[in-house]
Amino acid sequence: MRTLAMIRRVLTELLRDRRTLALMFAAPLLILTLMYFLFQGATNINADIAVQSVDAELVSAMKIDGLHIHEVSGTAADDNTEAHARNIIRDNDYAGFLSQSDDSLTLTLAGADQSQSGLILQSLKTAQTELSAKAASATIASQAAALKQLQSTVAELSAQLQAIRAASSGTSAGQAQSSAGTDAQAPSSQQSAGAAPSSVTVKYLYGSEDSTFFDTLVPIMMGFVIFFFVFLISGIGLLHERTTGTLNRLLATPIRKREIIFGYLVGYGIVAIVQTAVVIGYTLVVFKTQILGSLWNVVLLNLMIAGAALTLGLLVSSFAATEFQMMQFIPIIVIPQIFFSGIIPVDSMPEWLQVVAHAMPLYWGSRGMSDVVVKGASLTQIAPNLGVLLAFILVFLGLNLVVMRKYRRV
Repeated sequence: MRTLAMIRRVLTELLRDRRTLALMFAAPLLILTLMYFLFQGATNINADIAVQSVDAELVSAMKIDGLHIHEVSGTAADDNTEAHARNIIRDNDYAGFLSQSDDSLTLTLAGADQSQSGLILQSLKTAQTELSAKAASATIASQAAALKQLQSTVAELSAQLQAIRAASSGTSAGQAQSSAGTDAQAPSSQQSAGAAPSSVTVKYLYGSEDSTFFDTLVPIMMGFVIFFFVFLISGIGLLHERTTGTLNRLLATPIRKREIIFGYLVGYGIVAIVQTAVVIGYTLVVFKTQILGSLWNVVLLNLMIAGAALTLGLLVSSFAATEFQMMQFIPIIVIPQIFFSGIIPVDSMPEWLQVVAHAMPLYWGSRGMSDVVVKGASLTQIAPNLGVLLAFILVFLGLNLVVMRKYRRV
């Protein structure tokens, strides 16, 4: 009976907490729906590759879904240098550059996205296999035709020989004629038309052939873990201040709302700075992550990500009555961030999901982090990302000030 009473009590409390009920049922459905559209629309990987002086038949054979081929003018003899390939990739944000010189191909891969590199390598290998099969088929057809011609010649000679034997049987022996017309041509077995270039040299602009998918994920995950824990700590922290009555006591004093907000921001901001330093140091030391850009740019981006998570966490905590409700905001606020952070290529998503991705702070943070860590982007190049993150921080900060009036009871 006491157990039944406890069960009744738990269910009654849950039924009274409509916000918790809504989050419990709405959050899983939201995540499942989002994953459905993400994985339904992101079935193809998109990659852009520039080709220069490459055999047209090979280029045509390389065309597969998701691979966009761009012809580059000029001749390989003049421009086929490593610096030229790097400039083409960097200026156009291509995933690769393919050039041909005589019977050899040089493929320069950006290496920033292993899935795009894999798509290009797969298309090139498939094209070479297809052309080799065509060349082999042409050779076999040529040899078959030559063999057929040879058989015809042999049959003709056999007929002539029989005629000679029949003629010589009625005449004197020794007048046998020498064979005539034995100048049958040997089949031309070597036919190399349509054969693919046999030599392929693969170079990497960023990373190497030993780079793994985890190397692509490191910049993204670095920003995500900072975003997640700063969001959680700041949200739970402010909520604890409210549930214990500390915030009400603070509001009863002459302190201003913006002073409270900035106090929380600076306090949790110091924790975020330490956390950022620990995460970056751990990544460099344990995972041996190579940062092609400036380490200070990485620190700056992570601090901006932490700032966005901090202000967002404080804002969301205003709408939660308990820590339990705050935790249930995570599937709605945080998990979609990781979907749009670059783990799933945003370019391969439907257009309306790409619009949604641009409304996520972590999208801008992770994109800037990948550019700095993998591509060595400078401060000027990541300035748009920093500007958008700053805009998010200011918007969340303004909303915090507005929401804080709700708790000004004295």
